[in-house]
Amino acid sequence: MINFWWLVCKNNMFEIKERLGKTGVSLPDIVDAASELAHLISDNPPDQREINRRIAHFLTDPNISSLLLAAILLEDELIAKRPGSEIADDPIWLLSDECIGIAIAEIIAGPAGKFAFTMYDQKKPGIIGILGPFLDDAIAGLAAGSVCETAIAPGV
Repeated sequence: MINFWWLVCKNNMFEIKERLGKTGVSLPDIVDAASELAHLISDNPPDQREINRRIAHFLTDPNISSLLLAAILLEDELIAKRPGSEIADDPIWLLSDECIGIAIAEIIAGPAGKFAFTMYDQKKPGIIGILGPFLDDAIAGLAAGSVCETAIAPGV
């Protein structure tokens, strides 16, 4: 059975591009961050054009978009609306943010995505390094999964 709602929304699931834009994150920012570490994932890393194509495609996935939206909403509720929030500086005991990033990376690239996510999460290239605790991991998962998936299945 065809999911007609997905067909209607597939170009901009949950208005995720606009929602990311309101947080200061653009598609070129994500592509730049993803490209920074691509050479560590593959001996023949994808170029920026291919990474851009894959990330744009994954932004149409309802599961990935809903996890990105969760990260945006969690940052708004738990940090932006709570001055002096105890999680604003990403304490070591906060794990739910990692779960979001890992889930995104694994949806995209399977188990290999989890390992790529760890690298992006630790090195925090580009925009990932300036985002809050939930959004940095969500974008790290998107970047890592996209580069890893492209390296595993080029041209798909």
